[in-house]
Amino acid sequence: MTSESKLLGQLLLLGVPGTTLDADTAERFRRVQPGGYILFARNIESPAQVRRLIDDLRTVSEIEPIITVDQEGGRVSRLRTLGHEPPSALELRMSGDTRLIRRHGELTGKILRLFGFNLDLCPVLDVSHDDNADNSLRGRCYGTTPEQVIELASVFNSALRGEGILSCGKHFPSYALATVDPHHSLPTIDKPLAEMEACEFRPFEALLPECDSAMTGHAWLSCFDADSPGLPSSLSSNVVNGYLRRQLGFSGLIMTDDLDMGAVLDGRTFEGTVTDAIRAGNDMAMICHRIELAGCALKAFEDLEDRDVERALEYISAAKCRLSTPHEFSVDAFETLDRQIGQLRIDTVGEDAARQPSPEDGNRSPVELY
Repeated sequence: MTSESKLLGQLLLLGVPGTTLDADTAERFRRVQPGGYILFARNIESPAQVRRLIDDLRTVSEIEPIITVDQEGGRVSRLRTLGHEPPSALELRMSGDTRLIRRHGELTGKILRLFGFNLDLCPVLDVSHDDNADNSLRGRCYGTTPEQVIELASVFNSALRGEGILSCGKHFPSYALATVDPHHSLPTIDKPLAEMEACEFRPFEALLPECDSAMTGHAWLSCFDADSPGLPSSLSSNVVNGYLRRQLGFSGLIMTDDLDMGAVLDGRTFEGTVTDAIRAGNDMAMICHRIELAGCALKAFEDLEDRDVERALEYISAAKCRLSTPHEFSVDAFETLDRQIGQLRIDTVGEDAARQPSPEDGNRSPVELY
């Protein structure tokens, strides 16, 4: 594989099949040289195993990789199988104590860096119009108003970054008005642009300058693509190039939400989806499950315009200049941090509630088990 093909691999953020880096997967990653990796519950077995897997991912990478995870709190906490579950954004919001949110950001940053992660896929900047809605956001939002999201998510974001972990504001332009879960199907949002700007877009406009990266979500918004019904926002140049990059002036890394989600799978080819994502203005295309198609993505990327590839590589390189090195790992260090996370949960929800983990319902939303 040529050096040019390996550079194209930087445009991919890939999932990992299992708890160890088997020979076939290691060889695939050596050939593709993805720009980053994302871990899920399927990759997590024990503290030492997680750190070993992440070290192995670094070993097969010629360019320092982004290694990320969804460690938000509550039900979307990939590391909770190893110890205590951190409080969710909703629980922290209900506590009314920003000091707890700051502790949550600090502890999240410390434990991620101990394992070798360097970017956390949060904070969620969506406004919650209904804390029980079936749109994947249940319990994950820092506020029911733009002002509340801005105030509380900012506290978490600054504390996380203070520990050397890059942050990611998601899910732009917003799932707040979605009535279906994008893991299953494409949400359609029909609201005038001016009204979206007055509410749903405001946390992104206010906080993305403080975030290292942004994640584009999968929803069709009539205010951007009335002439292209069914076009996910993550694949829309009007959304990514036009609004996020130009209108809002965002200068950080832009990645898609998982392109293996139901919202983008229907009626689209894999090759068309990954190239459309980059043409729309995303710098990295996230493929969490169909990892075996990474080679097909590289081949498809060869059809991209040089300017799109060069732009993406520039933003990826700039983000990687800010990556922190992992802290030295020990089980004792993990157990100390885990006890502190357990105490944070007690301080947030009380001892009785802290004994009960967030319920999992993978049939309701795969976000819990993805």
